Amino acid sequence: MHDNTYLPDHFLRHIAAIMPAHLSMDEFVASCRRPLRRSIRVNTLKISVAAFVARMQPLGWQLDPVPWCDTGFWLSREDESVPLGNTAEHLSGLFYIQEASSMLPVTALFACEQTRRDGMLLDAAAAPGSKTTQIAALMDNQGMLVANEYSSSRLKVLSANLQRCGVTNVGMTHFDAKVFGQWLPETFDAILLDAPCSGEGTVRKDEDALRNWSIESIDEIAAVQQGLLESAFHALKPGGVLVYSTCTLSLQENQAVCQSLQDKFGDAFSFDSLADLFPAAEKACTPEGYLHVWPQIFDSEGFFVARLRKQHSVPNTMFKPGKLGKFPFSPLPAKESEPMLREIEAAFGVVPQGNLFGRSEEIWLFPQLFEQVQGKLRFDRIGLKLAETFKKGYRLTHEWALAYGDGASKGFVELDIADAREFMMGRDVWPEQEAAGTGEVIVRYQGHTLGMGKWVGSRVKNALPRELVRDNNLFV
Repeated sequence: MHDNTYLPDHFLRHIAAIMPAHLSMDEFVASCRRPLRRSIRVNTLKISVAAFVARMQPLGWQLDPVPWCDTGFWLSREDESVPLGNTAEHLSGLFYIQEASSMLPVTALFACEQTRRDGMLLDAAAAPGSKTTQIAALMDNQGMLVANEYSSSRLKVLSANLQRCGVTNVGMTHFDAKVFGQWLPETFDAILLDAPCSGEGTVRKDEDALRNWSIESIDEIAAVQQGLLESAFHALKPGGVLVYSTCTLSLQENQAVCQSLQDKFGDAFSFDSLADLFPAAEKACTPEGYLHVWPQIFDSEGFFVARLRKQHSVPNTMFKPGKLGKFPFSPLPAKESEPMLREIEAAFGVVPQGNLFGRSEEIWLFPQLFEQVQGKLRFDRIGLKLAETFKKGYRLTHEWALAYGDGASKGFVELDIADAREFMMGRDVWPEQEAAGTGEVIVRYQGHTLGMGKWVGSRVKNALPRELVRDNNLFV
């Protein structure tokens, strides 16, 4: 029990006034004081759910399916000696540690035929990347996903999670999400707005989440949320789908925000009922068809999810193109890109998918749909950095290996568990079971990529980025 969880009386009175009559306040308080069940989501960009379950079963992982996410599981482990983030499977990007109820918005976004997996999508508030990587996996790295994050301090962790999970179709931006309705009207086939909120539903993992709670702060946040939702609506194509979600409970930040959009745009859109989104979803469904997940219903965090469809255009008084500055990349000429792609295929048996662009001593792989937003938006990062160039050639990057290394049919070395630990601690390795090769090599453990190395005689020289080096307590 979390006996120290802070639940102020004025907050509990507020909740008692809005909680549905069939739910119990005693159960609400008890659930808020219980630790969250740990949950993970399998990253199907790297491994199938069936293969992941089979791989983890011998290690004593008990995986109980999350009913609203085909790739989500509640997890318990027999051996807790190695932190979950230091397991080989996490370091290789096979799974993402994600709270179960936060998987709901993306499920709702893709549970309709209008959400095109090869289209142009927007995650308007993306960090740390749990929902972004979930969307990218459902897109199977097709199309393009714009992942926006307003907080500069959270961009680095977003980028790291995208790389670890092998995501290649994302363009990262750093703006107040209100700009999308101004700069990119009717551009996106589908949008997720997981809005910044008061976080009332997160108290089970943060016992001080409600330390500064007040009605006044909720009203202020709700005003911000209304502006973000209106902007997202303008950025959505007619016929497109938008999911609005929060990890909070108050009506002001949830139902009232949705109603404000309805009041403004009337029949320009309609809300879908989510009562049939998954078995027992009706337990959390409101009369409007939204999901209002109270912590005691599914033993999870509190969450709110609404899905709307845009029926037709509306006048956009927001439109105002942004100032972009000079674009620092140039398309790589065919005489340079084609030989490079042939060399990569010859060496590793895989062909990178996308458009090659160059910038000083770097070569980047951009998503195929990038041209649709080129010259309309300033990006912090687009796609993945494929290689760094120098006078005598180029060197493939760690992030390229994480994205394509699992599919390589040659040019890789398989390590045993002892050498894999050494490699993740930043040390060179001497694989005993492998014949020495030449040049760059993908380093794998149990078929999944850890990073890049280079053959130097019978030794594989470690090329793991310094920030990814682990000191100890690795694997099981």
